[in-house]
Amino acid sequence: MSNMLIKVGLTALFVAVAYNMMDTKADDQAARPKAEHKPYTQFIDMALRGDFEEIELRGQDGREVRALDGNGTLIVSRIPVNENIMNRLYGERVDVVDLSARDKPQEAGFMSRLFLTLLPAALMIGFFMFMMRGGMKGPGGGGGGGLLSGKSMVKKFNARDCDVRFEDVAGIDEAKSELMEMVDFLKHPGKYTRLGAKIPRGALLVGPPGTGKTLMAKAVAGEAGVPFLSQSGSEFVEMFVGRGAARVRELFEEAKKSAPCIIFIDEIDAVGRQRGGGVGGGNDEREQTLNQLLVEMDGFDGTEGIIILAATNRADILDAALKRPGRFDRQVHVGLPDLSGRVRILETHLRNKPIAPDVDVKVIARGVPGFSGADLANLANEAALFAARRGDNAITQADFEGAADRIMMGAERKTMIMTEQEKRLTAYHEAGHALCAIHAPGADPIHKATIIPRGGALGMVMQLPEGDRVSLTRQQAHARLAVCYGGRVAEEMIFGADKVTTGASGDIQSATAMARAMVEEWGLSDKAGAVLYSSSRQEQAMGATGRSRSISEVTSLMLDQEIRELTDMGKVMAEQILTDHRGQLENIAEALLKYETLSGSEIKIVANGGVLTRDPSQPAPDETPKGPGTFGDTPANDGGNDMRPPKPL
Repeated sequence: MSNMLIKVGLTALFVAVAYNMMDTKADDQAARPKAEHKPYTQFIDMALRGDFEEIELRGQDGREVRALDGNGTLIVSRIPVNENIMNRLYGERVDVVDLSARDKPQEAGFMSRLFLTLLPAALMIGFFMFMMRGGMKGPGGGGGGGLLSGKSMVKKFNARDCDVRFEDVAGIDEAKSELMEMVDFLKHPGKYTRLGAKIPRGALLVGPPGTGKTLMAKAVAGEAGVPFLSQSGSEFVEMFVGRGAARVRELFEEAKKSAPCIIFIDEIDAVGRQRGGGVGGGNDEREQTLNQLLVEMDGFDGTEGIIILAATNRADILDAALKRPGRFDRQVHVGLPDLSGRVRILETHLRNKPIAPDVDVKVIARGVPGFSGADLANLANEAALFAARRGDNAITQADFEGAADRIMMGAERKTMIMTEQEKRLTAYHEAGHALCAIHAPGADPIHKATIIPRGGALGMVMQLPEGDRVSLTRQQAHARLAVCYGGRVAEEMIFGADKVTTGASGDIQSATAMARAMVEEWGLSDKAGAVLYSSSRQEQAMGATGRSRSISEVTSLMLDQEIRELTDMGKVMAEQILTDHRGQLENIAEALLKYETLSGSEIKIVANGGVLTRDPSQPAPDETPKGPGTFGDTPANDGGNDMRPPKPL
């Protein structure tokens, strides 16, 4: 309460002084009449004419004259050096008053001058000490609440608060099994120490976002029945020098008090980046924080029962000293779940939700390849929202289908009104994609095509691979290029080159990225050879091209030419397919105009001249395969989205 009163008092004092100064200045300006400067001869003429009743001598030297004329205007002039205005106006009907003494500086005493000199500095020092008082109370001292408040950022969960168990973590069995040994050590340390074994001091959880790294760390603490100390890597780095290192010390001091326990540092790449890669004070502060973290990790021998877990999706940029044995001994890869993992994750999220009898979790899991655990949780929630909008009491299979479409393709833009010409152009654009997907060797099967606007697109074609995929063949990569350009080629073929639209911008971007990866990363260019010229990691760190600065201009030009040749090959393949099967292009486009959404099998039927029997008002059937096959899962190395199912086009 006293601190609050002091703050309020100081604030009121500063406001009062500032207001008084501004108010006094405003009063002076308001009281002062409008001034007009005149030459001295003209000023004397006005005095001799009787325009002034009184003249004031002002200034430190007494040579400035002021007088009010009959209109209330202040006339100001300057007396020449050899002029005596008293003699000049002697006997005239004007009074001359000498007020120059008021403008002369007053001689202040020594103590007064000293006080005025030191007062501003004292006020600044006092204010700064007051603001940083809260930060000077040592570890965990959060009493002051000042600008540099030292309040601890550690979030502590006691053993009774950690209610997450390994049974709550599904779909990442390999990562779970690696961490079970740490749990066993915390429960039965003698089993290992009697044999001279030491448990790994730390484990680095590496994987794409949303795969359950934080949940896994909480499960370890919950299974072991020990406290869980959590802090984000970004919370260590402060704008004030030294606070990051202090927060590291606070974290480990709290851990030693709570041992045995689990320390979890989320997004550790925020503080653990490779040292020496930047300049400036902010980088120096981050490096000091990292150095303190390295020292603290070396400060215990593993017998205290303190285990450090950290999570990142950028293990490649972490400092080598952080990953060496003795600190983070293990790297546990937490990848995207496969089909069986997605099934178990969905079953976990559907435990407490009312499910209709027609729901088949395996079918749902097959239709969402590449989904992380967070994506699947969102899918279950979106399906529940779909059912709630209908006012139903249970979630149906159709709700899951609609939720998956919303997540992967975007929400339907029901209020958007398209002209018939726009609908027709969109239909042929999507028909071009679909026809290339049917006839390009190695292309993934079509799951669905629609001309209903969703998200930022007027229409799209969605493909799903036939099985688990960890790599692409050269044929499959060329097929993706052809499918990307199918929409643009269809527009040119049907409406003419002058009528093509910007709707193919996303397709061109995807094709360019694919061709660049083929040339610079995957070695699928004969001319460029099997050489790594760039990577997605370099692209993020160095800019749009991501090419190493060691590449010459000649090599860079060759790579650009190879990328252009690959994209041209994809476009030529699309042109050949659409030219050879123009009748099928017309059939698919007309069916899209009539039904708006077609399933993969319906597209094949209409392409071959068949007729659909369903009513256009009925939705397209869900054709997610129900067999034992799985679909296009991304490998756990999270090296980009190269092997994911193609984006909707």
